Amino acid sequence: MPTDDAPTAANGPSHQDEPASGASRPDGPADGTCRHPDEPADGSRRHPDEPADGAARLDELLIDAVVSTGAHIGAVYLLDDSGQVLQMVSEVGLPAPIARAWARVRTKDPVPIAVAVRERRLIWVSGREHLAREFPAAALALPYPFAAALSPIRCSGGEVRGGFLLLWPAGHVSGLTNRQYDVIDRTRTAIGDLVRDGARRGRPVKAGPRPRLLGPRTAHAADGRAGLVALECLNRLPEGYCVLDVEGRATLVSAPAADLLGVAPSALLGRRLWEVLPWLADPSYEDRYRAAIISLQITHFVSRSPAGRRLTFWLYPGLSGITLRITPGVASSAATGTSTGGVPSGEVTLDPVVGGDRTLRVIAVHEILNLATALARAVTAQEVLDLVADHVMPVYNVQALAILTAKGGRLRVAASRGYSRQAVDEFDGRPVIPVAPEDRPFDAAKPAFFSTWDQLRATYPDAIRSDGMSAWAFLPLVTSGQPIGTCILAYDRPHRFSTDERATLTALTGLIAQAFERARLYDVKHQLAQCLQSSLLPHTLPHIPGLDVAARYVPATPGMDIGGDFYDLIRLSDTMAAAVIGDVQGHDVTAAALMGQVRTAIRAHASAGGSPGDVLAHTNRLLVELAPDRFTSCLYVGLDLRRHTARLAGAGHLPPVLGRPGAPARVVDTSPGLLLGIDPRAEYATTELAIEPGDVLALYTDGLIEEPGLDLGDAIAALARRFRPAAGRPLHDLAETLIEPATLERRTDDIAVLLLRATSGSAAG
Repeated sequence: MPTDDAPTAANGPSHQDEPASGASRPDGPADGTCRHPDEPADGSRRHPDEPADGAARLDELLIDAVVSTGAHIGAVYLLDDSGQVLQMVSEVGLPAPIARAWARVRTKDPVPIAVAVRERRLIWVSGREHLAREFPAAALALPYPFAAALSPIRCSGGEVRGGFLLLWPAGHVSGLTNRQYDVIDRTRTAIGDLVRDGARRGRPVKAGPRPRLLGPRTAHAADGRAGLVALECLNRLPEGYCVLDVEGRATLVSAPAADLLGVAPSALLGRRLWEVLPWLADPSYEDRYRAAIISLQITHFVSRSPAGRRLTFWLYPGLSGITLRITPGVASSAATGTSTGGVPSGEVTLDPVVGGDRTLRVIAVHEILNLATALARAVTAQEVLDLVADHVMPVYNVQALAILTAKGGRLRVAASRGYSRQAVDEFDGRPVIPVAPEDRPFDAAKPAFFSTWDQLRATYPDAIRSDGMSAWAFLPLVTSGQPIGTCILAYDRPHRFSTDERATLTALTGLIAQAFERARLYDVKHQLAQCLQSSLLPHTLPHIPGLDVAARYVPATPGMDIGGDFYDLIRLSDTMAAAVIGDVQGHDVTAAALMGQVRTAIRAHASAGGSPGDVLAHTNRLLVELAPDRFTSCLYVGLDLRRHTARLAGAGHLPPVLGRPGAPARVVDTSPGLLLGIDPRAEYATTELAIEPGDVLALYTDGLIEEPGLDLGDAIAALARRFRPAAGRPLHDLAETLIEPATLERRTDDIAVLLLRATSGSAAG
């Protein structure tokens, strides 16, 4: 394990000459003024929970580190008393909602600050794509371009007390310089000693209910005239201007801006725009604001006022907040593309200040959260891919998606959309690792983007081209450090992958991998349980003269848990038989295993010659001892084929239905007793029933008839109405007719059906 003084090349900085872009300091000094997240940014009050001495010194150390390293955002975390949770004590530059979202981080979480503290090493994140590759969850939560250094806080004795982070705009630094690294080293030791000494003196430095937000130095009262002069200058311009702090509160509003927004300046001052103007309360608009604050890059969006006026909002970030420029209308160009924040496809807004095409093609934060929530419920590979396709394909104009896995050194298509059957067959069975030039070794854990067929063919000469696709993104699915598959995105024309696209798609891969792994493990578990259950059910039913039988078992819909439904037919003699059907409580492997024990116990007691009631009573006492927390419903039918009679006993199970050709079927009253496994002293009454040749007795479990909102008695009556045995009709056909309605929709329970027909001679059908 590398130490925090020797970061690895992948995750830590390399000491190098200071780049010019990373050497500059912020435009103005910061004085450590702190404020509550909901207080005005005037530095007038300190956080009510702030200890006067230690916390103030900690804040000074943090701001000094931000200023000295040229960062624009910084935060300090301290370990709680358990040592398992990092709590944010103070921060500078982050909007309050983001700070609150990251205020508590578990040390075992797969996010950079937790890893830095857990592994006692400094972590360097060079940009959004690097963050997406190494920490996909963090990249999805903060989908903005920035570079970051994250370090454990350790006292001079080496004990880790927490961690702190620094952020720079992406592209401003390519790595930490010697000076920046020295500042980080001094700061983490100074904060560590401060926390240690405070604890020794009985004045511990601890996190408050919410992080302290440290604001930059504000203007003095004597500078008020300068502010008025600036406002007068802005009022002369035809465009609208607002100055917003880090939290989005307006601190200055020009008259043209108020006119364009349709509201008085006084209504905006000190408040967030989207709180005053509901038509700006759109998650995508707020996302553009956060992107500008965190990345220190110009962003924009287009909206339409309630009066129908289209306005373009340009956000120019600085260390103390945002200058918002509002212009009427939308400039158009011949360029094509898709943008966020209301700009129609094919319409690109050009900023006369910075110029160029600023169109963004990224999936919005709220869309990512919706996708993450949906993926958490996916239980099959195809469900995972369908959800990804629904969210990603329209945004990035993707024509085909596929998830590939490896088995026996060959690729297998786990799920796909957009590819033809022929293309899927071409993928299926190909070697896992394609042949590549020696100077370009294959790395299954790194994403690969190919804008054209020529690029792909140059890298992998043996690559295949399916369905005429012309550009590809190969995104590895990695969990616990091991690749489990690959997600392929294909485009039907050449496609240039922007940095934002690469980073977002790479980050999404982490979500897809986790969901796919859950689905795969669930599928393995489900198949194992179903295999166990089916192995405990009879593979064939005995041939008994004078009795025609048919049985069907249908598992729950794939993705649902298994059940404990079972049935059996026992030959007792040439003229005597017993039929059993039941349902063990629960939908898991335990239920399936207990089902096998119930079948075995019933067979043993039935073979001993007991009455139906005695068989259930003996089995009940055994179950009370074996599984006192599991209950089983059961219906036992003893058949005397010579006398054409049946003796029935029930333990909380659904009553059988008796059908005669040419007559309505009827529900048989079995006087059911308690479920098996509840009371060891329970007794079970026996009911006698005449069964003439041609009569069909239907035994079934609740999965056949139960529907949400439908009364159980009504459901049984409905089954009896559609149960129409016909002379000469094979019982297997009748069984299929019974279960067909229940198999048309997604089922949460399995189904067992056993049909018994008395015949005048040998069994037929």
